[in-house]
Amino acid sequence: MTPDDTCTASDREAIDAGLALATGQDYWSTPAVEALGLRSLRFADGPHGLRLQNDENPDHLGLERSLPATCFPPAVTLSCSWDEALIEEVGAALGREAAAAGVDVILGPGLNLKRSPLCGRNFEYYSEDPLLSGTLAGAAARGIQSTGVAACLKHFAANTQEHDRHRVSAEIDMRTLREMYLRNFEIAFETSGAWSLMTSYNRINGTYTSEDPWLLGEVLRDDWGFDGLVMSDWGGVYEPVAAFNAGVDVRMPGRPQDTRVREAHAEGRVSDLRVTQVIERMRLLAERTADKPAVPVEPEAQDALVRRAAAASAVLLVNDGSLPLDLRPGLKVAVIGELARKPRYQGAGSSRANPRRISTALDVLSAAATQAGAEVDFAPGYTLQEDPAQPDVIAAARDVAAKADVVILLLGLPEAYESEGRDRSHIDLPEQQLALIEALRVLDAPRVVAMCNGAAVTTAGWRDDVQAIVEFWLTGQAHGEAITDVLTGAVNPGGRLSETIPKKLADTPSYLDFPGDHEIARHGERTFVGYRWYDAREIEVDHPFGHGLSYTSFAYDDLTVNVMPLEDETAFRLSVSVRNTGPRFGSEVVQLYVTTPAGFLTPERELRGWAKVDLAPGEVQRVEIAVTRRRLAHWHEAANDWVFAGGQLTLHVGASSRDIRLTTAVMVPGHPLRLVLGKYSSLGQWLDHDIMGPRLEGLIAERGGFRGRIADLMNDPAGREGVCDCPLASLSEFPGVPLVPEDLDALCEEAAALA
Repeated sequence: MTPDDTCTASDREAIDAGLALATGQDYWSTPAVEALGLRSLRFADGPHGLRLQNDENPDHLGLERSLPATCFPPAVTLSCSWDEALIEEVGAALGREAAAAGVDVILGPGLNLKRSPLCGRNFEYYSEDPLLSGTLAGAAARGIQSTGVAACLKHFAANTQEHDRHRVSAEIDMRTLREMYLRNFEIAFETSGAWSLMTSYNRINGTYTSEDPWLLGEVLRDDWGFDGLVMSDWGGVYEPVAAFNAGVDVRMPGRPQDTRVREAHAEGRVSDLRVTQVIERMRLLAERTADKPAVPVEPEAQDALVRRAAAASAVLLVNDGSLPLDLRPGLKVAVIGELARKPRYQGAGSSRANPRRISTALDVLSAAATQAGAEVDFAPGYTLQEDPAQPDVIAAARDVAAKADVVILLLGLPEAYESEGRDRSHIDLPEQQLALIEALRVLDAPRVVAMCNGAAVTTAGWRDDVQAIVEFWLTGQAHGEAITDVLTGAVNPGGRLSETIPKKLADTPSYLDFPGDHEIARHGERTFVGYRWYDAREIEVDHPFGHGLSYTSFAYDDLTVNVMPLEDETAFRLSVSVRNTGPRFGSEVVQLYVTTPAGFLTPERELRGWAKVDLAPGEVQRVEIAVTRRRLAHWHEAANDWVFAGGQLTLHVGASSRDIRLTTAVMVPGHPLRLVLGKYSSLGQWLDHDIMGPRLEGLIAERGGFRGRIADLMNDPAGREGVCDCPLASLSEFPGVPLVPEDLDALCEEAAALA
């Protein structure tokens, strides 16, 4: 087809038919357009479980009446595995289930950055770090698309809160936007080639993401080469014509009776070319999803994967040796907590799946204990309502716990505490649970806490009152089995925190700016999100980014770095030996943090790579981490580009952002920064330029050099900085500076030719 005034009659008919694609036909599908040979495409929620509406008893969005499906652990849990292969496997299992149900597009993964632990939708997202978030989301998308089902990266972009989400403007400087809130999407797309993407509800710097041609055109398509379909979030189009022209290919949910885009096209406000783009993108998506193998789902295999993934993602936060449990004849075990029999295993809102089965910690732990000859008693200890602590309920729990040799506490956040559509107001456990911990602290029996929550909860106020804490997050449907596997040592917890757990809310980077006011959320912390903030300010945290203990131990040794030549895309390859020095098989996540050279205001350390390794007792493996120059780059606003100019890097290898085992410094070559220099660029910027710096110095030397007061200042380290900060045009007006206006014109012309 050809656009606009060159259209044939046949093209005109096709474009007219294609206008129907600007909006879906209903809640979950696009229209079939016979004139274009386009079939209807079916969408379904499914970041961690397919949510298909029951056609016989619909409730519009299917929030309460979705068909049974496998409920996998959500992103908050899987991210703590730091395991791309595992997450890709989960994505493939989810994709197979979607293919069997005739679904073309899964609306996920979600990968918005965790700016604040208060965000009500954090359970759907991966991390506070863009590299970890983008890499793991990319793995999920690869897995989904390996089955012929499209993944949909969401919510693009800077969707970091639920409060006022349809109106709020995220006010973010360009460097922060590029490095933090777009970088995760860029990495996910680079590593998966995702076939679709969903815009977010919010505005960025005053413009709705669904109406932003810079975001959806220049960044997404021109810079990143995205060739897939862009859809809106459900109800996330506020001006249909503006959104269509900006790059939203299909508005969801469907409103076929809305003719605003068609009318705008008739009036010349929507081009034929734009309609043609939508037709071709819809056609491409239909082709990509045409050959899905509809293989019947094997529920047992799916459930086994849920169990394995949940256990592999569990994070052992604290342990004095009370774990793993030694279930043996005669051992008396108290299981305390209403969540033990009414499990919290997934998030609330549009991602909620209707699981085929669900197991409870109480049932599975009791069965394991009985098989080992141990005895189990239970008390709820608290309710799941937001009520004050109930003394009689706590007293009954204390009586049960007092008779036990070991107490297992199931604690966490009830569903009412976190959900799509609203944010939390604090990061503590519910009042009833805190009162329960206080009541049990006097007991002699060790207290082991199993945490079930979708967002970070501080343990700072009570972790010294218990002997062990395992953060299970949200496990998916194999809830009881995963908890039992880890607590009993059948699985050695290999999870590591993908977000920092702060001691108190006031320590968090966005504390004074979240959720903002008057429809504005100022990102005043800039790139210092998560561990970047805590490390830079040396703030004590509850548990640091990357932290996680094990039932065994690991030693690091023999760090070597091979720096690659400048023409190689890889900047360096780091290798280190890791030994399992303990008694059990286990996995370690070797994390690489980098301190960059001066030139940018950067965090103390930034995650630049990692490797997960499985080791038997006494086994040693050589671990290699390769880092590209692009991963080392920062966004330079004046250059409007990514810059890594090279220099000395400090490499930190360890088990968390605060548990650094080995450190070394290396010189890594980069590409010199070449700004577009002008008369009002500073003397320092001119002198730093690899070509124009020597050219300017040579010209000044030819004229006899600086003289008088300027010469004195340039020879004085304290004064030189002030001179170098002065614009060249202003400096040339001072006596003793041997430059005339004609020199500036010639220098600027020469600099422009190099840009």
